[in-house]
Amino acid sequence: MVSGLRERERMRDLFGRHVGREVAEAALSSDPALGGTERTVAALFVDVIGSTTLAAQRSPTEVVEILNRFFAVIVRAVEQQRGLVNKFEGDAVLAIFGAPIDLDDAAGAALCTAREIARELERRVPELSAGIGVGFGPAVAGNVGAIERFEYTIIGDPVNESARLSELAKRDPRRPLASGRTVDVANPQEAAHWEEQETTSLRGRTEETRVYAAVVDD
Repeated sequence: MVSGLRERERMRDLFGRHVGREVAEAALSSDPALGGTERTVAALFVDVIGSTTLAAQRSPTEVVEILNRFFAVIVRAVEQQRGLVNKFEGDAVLAIFGAPIDLDDAAGAALCTAREIARELERRVPELSAGIGVGFGPAVAGNVGAIERFEYTIIGDPVNESARLSELAKRDPRRPLASGRTVDVANPQEAAHWEEQETTSLRGRTEETRVYAAVVDD
C-alpha cells in the first residue's frame, strides 16, 4: 500500500510538471473526458523579443540555459498567483488564471503576475527582453484532442487578445500591456498600477480595444 501511494505521488508530480498541478490532480481523481466548459478567465502571454538574433549570437547550450531561466521566472510568478502555465510555445508562454480552478480575482492575479514577470526578467535574465500582454473574458477550457491523447486547452478571445497585446508591448518591454476590460474588473489596488495609453484595433478583431500599460517607476 505504501509503495502504491508513493508511485501515485510520483506520477502526480511528474504529470504535474507537464500539465500543471491542478490539471494533474483533476485527471488523477476522475476519468478524463474530452470536451470543455465556458469559464471567465484572464490570459497572460509572454513572447521573447529577438529570439532569432539570440540563437545566432549564442551557442545552443547557452540559448537553452537562458531560456530555462526565462521560463523559471514565469512559472514561479504564475504559480504564486495560482495561475496555470498552459503552454510553452517555442520561446513564448501562455498562462491562464481562473481555470481549471476558480479565482475570485483572475484579472487582478494576471495583472500582478505580468508586472512581477517584467521586473524579474529585467533582473534575472538581462540577456533577453519580452513583450507581455494580458486579456480577459469568456473562454472554453477543457480537454481537446483524441481520447488516446489530449491536452488541457483554453480557447477564446482572451488568449488571442493577450497574444496581440504582447506584440504591442515589445515597444517597451518594461511595461506589460492589458486590455481595458481586464483592468476594469481587477481589484482597485492592482488597477492603480495601470494607466490608459491608447485605443487601437488589434489584429483579427473588429472592435477597438482600450490599451493600458503598467506604471513603471523610473
